[in-house]
Amino acid sequence: MIEGQVDIPRRPPELVMRLERLGSLHQSRLSFMRILMRRMAGEGWRITRRDWSVDDAGVGHAVYRVDTGARVYALVAFAHDLPDAMRSDRVIAEAWDATFALFDGDPTEADIARLADNVPLQEAGRVTGRELTLSRANRSVRLWAHVVEALAAGRQPDAGMIDGVGYLMRTTAVYGSGKFGAADREVIADRPEMQAPFQAEMLTVYLIRCFVRDLVEHMARMRGGEDAVPLDPALATRLGIGNSTGLGMAPFLIHHPVLLNNWIMAREEALARVRAVARAADADWDLIIDLAERGARQVAGWRSEHPVQVEKNAALTRDIALVRDWIARADRDMPHPWDAAVTWAETALSVEGQEWLNALVLEPHGDLVDGLAHCMADPTPPGRPIDGTMTVAAVRAVIEDVFGWARALDWDAPDTSARCWYVSEEKLEPRLGERHAEPIADYEQPLAPARDAMAALATLGHWPDDAPVADMLTVHPEHRAAIRRAQIARVAPYAEIRDNTIGADLMPIDMLRAKLSFFGATSFDPRSDRWVRISMYAGAPYPEDLTPDTADLWPYPA
Repeated sequence: MIEGQVDIPRRPPELVMRLERLGSLHQSRLSFMRILMRRMAGEGWRITRRDWSVDDAGVGHAVYRVDTGARVYALVAFAHDLPDAMRSDRVIAEAWDATFALFDGDPTEADIARLADNVPLQEAGRVTGRELTLSRANRSVRLWAHVVEALAAGRQPDAGMIDGVGYLMRTTAVYGSGKFGAADREVIADRPEMQAPFQAEMLTVYLIRCFVRDLVEHMARMRGGEDAVPLDPALATRLGIGNSTGLGMAPFLIHHPVLLNNWIMAREEALARVRAVARAADADWDLIIDLAERGARQVAGWRSEHPVQVEKNAALTRDIALVRDWIARADRDMPHPWDAAVTWAETALSVEGQEWLNALVLEPHGDLVDGLAHCMADPTPPGRPIDGTMTVAAVRAVIEDVFGWARALDWDAPDTSARCWYVSEEKLEPRLGERHAEPIADYEQPLAPARDAMAALATLGHWPDDAPVADMLTVHPEHRAAIRRAQIARVAPYAEIRDNTIGADLMPIDMLRAKLSFFGATSFDPRSDRWVRISMYAGAPYPEDLTPDTADLWPYPA
């Protein structure tokens, strides 16, 4: 151990894996957008617009080519003339302002023609193993019209409107990993640039942002001719890509326990490493002060009409002021300063503020943090076998350790099992219904791990301690999923949410927020407890400005 360094353990799962805390996570150095941006800059990826075939009405296609030095990817983008009445962010929409596919390689004219027949149809079309993602987006109508009108007239759009909305288009889905015929995850998992989670999807969104800037400038030129001007680079940088995310994303964290464990464990390991730093250099203090100020400006610009988020934003604003005051008064020579900051925050700040600070203190220490990105994927194949030789006593012990908190709940009480997850027949998307008011219980999805663990525990109580669990499962196969999850949790301590996922007080938005924070999202704006709008890549450099110096701290606007 380095002299003066202490061993700081990772925070325990029973603290970290509560929905209130998961729903308060913020982007960090380990967010997938930032992992991608660092790689693109560090390896000198070349991004060029290979093709622009968009007409005066804004209809056509474009191709953005990405040369990583080892291989080529290409975003094939289709722009459409969508009537206002058909514009919808709902999953049941059938038309969009723009549709996209990320192609593995350089697409030929035949490839583009095939994609033109299918990509605009989205779910109703089909793609092939040459495509890595399928996506669609809609304009922010009011801001789009304002920006086109301003640029066409030779002036820049209003900065207040730019910041008030934050994006010219918002995606309503970015599908990957084999959906609708696209390439399975296994096809790209061994590629260094795709090993971290969701890198193909994050690359897709980054290239969509490039396309959106080009399209709005194109439309301005078509309207204004020689009078038109391009969007000021400073304003363009402030624009991200919006995203509307609903319940379809929420079950992901439950369906992928090992992946969830790996994400949270990497983040907790990063925090533990940074808390163990014996002394902070002046440059580290200066960076924290600068980023705290920039972060305060960013959060001040967040807008939401959802009461829960309004309250969280207000609390976070107060907390950031307290953080800045603590930093200003701190002794720069204190031992283990970031551990002191985190410990102070545990009683001084809201959960939202604590997690904002936890992300902030990682920033000066890329040398300790960034390598953990390689640990965040789940390289093991799906369908892990159950260890039938494990004794009943051992399985009971694991369930008690992970789900012991659930013993205090009365699972027969209406409020405890008020909700029911099911899949809609129309769109094959997850939905959340009221169990006692709707006839949906027969269609319930296995998204209540705590309830199922308690049922398995009750059955295990009737079996001898030394019996192999395979004997019990032969008689009670309905508990296979619960036993498998218990065995996973034995080696993946952050695999399970430590809260009731079917209770009357469930806020699905917490699960959405947790996942989106790992994407790198900002500007959380829930429209209900079941869907949220966010911004992606706001502040990020465009390809012509992307360097190792600009690749990392862009989530904190200068």
